[in-house]
Amino acid sequence: MAAAWQDVVRDAEAVREAAAVAVDAALLAGVLMRTGEQPNASDVVNYAPFTLLPSAVPRDLFEQAYAVQQDFNLLVDAVSQNREFLEQTLASTIKVDDFTARLFRIYKQVLEEGLAQTVVLGINRSDYMFDCGLEGTAALRQIEINTIAASFGGLTSRTADVHRLVLKVLGKSEEASQLLPNNPAKGLALGIAKAWELYGSQRAVVMFLVEEVQRNIFDQRCVENELWNRNIRVVRKRFRDVFEQGSLDASRRLYMDGQEVAVVYYREGYVPQVYDEQNWEARLLLERSRAVKCPDIATQLAGTKKVQQELSRQGTLEKLLPGHPEAIARIRATFAGLYSLDEGEEGDRMAATAIADPDRFVLKPQREGGGNNLYGEELREVLEKIKDSPERTSYILMDKIKPQPALNYLLRAHSPLQVSECISELGIFGVYVRQGRELVLNQAAGHLLRTKAIEHADGGVAAGVAVLDTPYLV
Repeated sequence: MAAAWQDVVRDAEAVREAAAVAVDAALLAGVLMRTGEQPNASDVVNYAPFTLLPSAVPRDLFEQAYAVQQDFNLLVDAVSQNREFLEQTLASTIKVDDFTARLFRIYKQVLEEGLAQTVVLGINRSDYMFDCGLEGTAALRQIEINTIAASFGGLTSRTADVHRLVLKVLGKSEEASQLLPNNPAKGLALGIAKAWELYGSQRAVVMFLVEEVQRNIFDQRCVENELWNRNIRVVRKRFRDVFEQGSLDASRRLYMDGQEVAVVYYREGYVPQVYDEQNWEARLLLERSRAVKCPDIATQLAGTKKVQQELSRQGTLEKLLPGHPEAIARIRATFAGLYSLDEGEEGDRMAATAIADPDRFVLKPQREGGGNNLYGEELREVLEKIKDSPERTSYILMDKIKPQPALNYLLRAHSPLQVSECISELGIFGVYVRQGRELVLNQAAGHLLRTKAIEHADGGVAAGVAVLDTPYLV
């Protein structure tokens, strides 16, 4: 925690007063989620969980994360266009991971048919932690890059105002003025609007593909409202609606209920549980269409953990980004140690190393959405079980990052107010649009800071573990 807050954290009366103001400010600002009891109704809502105080973030690492985001946009786009790289990298994974295999089958089918889509829209979020390591100086280390349904760009656009008010209430007006403006919702909408414009039909709509259970609707509405403000029509549909109402015409334009769809923005589709046979058929229909998919299936595959691990191999970035040595150096500087568990000598050695010293590593499956990674004793047990099986190739190993904890209060509805030792994760949103071979937009679109108590190894805000936060640069 920045020294500025040390006096506050121990002042119970000041904390109680500030927390009451903070909760009302969050409700007033629209930092909202639907309740677990009524996840599809907006007549009973509560504030999304957030920290009482903004968390200290090293300014140089924050600036480094922003500076490398356009490079990561370039890299994701390059991976998504490289069929040979994706086929080689995912060859072992698709033998043992049914979900990745099914996505890959659609990917190949659509390529063989010939892509109808000429405009590509990428919205990703690159997530980092601050690794203190042995020598104690913090380093920026990438956890993962999310290429589908990267969330909380909307709510985090409103969280800084809450923290500004809290600091003022606590007598820290000067510190309040130093909190950065941040509006990822606007940046994400800019990318969607650009793709919609390049699609070239004023009558066509943007379709948000949404979950059956929609607790996080207000986060999406922030982006949606930015599009309505640009006079771009938005519809919200589920996979089952696509199955029942979706169709393609002779030139593979996508229609939903008779409305032409220019852009499909996925806020669903990243976990196997949502796919039954009808939903897989709906996904194939969307992929075959001319509509701009965000992401298309190649870009979703580019975000798999196996691809992340392969990118860290010596020489891989040079093949994918020829002629970009500075970008490669910036990207590589953020990598944590990543290791393959493929069958063979290298995988055998890494499995044995992790079983012998499980606290050094994180075991990661090919899954998005938080709450999937394995640590410590659980990591050892799983690896012991699968170490001699092809199943281990559906995982990768990553060095466990060791951030410096700080004291803060995590405000959650119906939870007691208590101080916690916390660690934070910084996400930078990236947006790019490509038309044919030409990149017409490539930018960082804002940031997201999430914080959780140190006893929780894994999981984000939607998983109920982390809470929204605002960086205070030090």
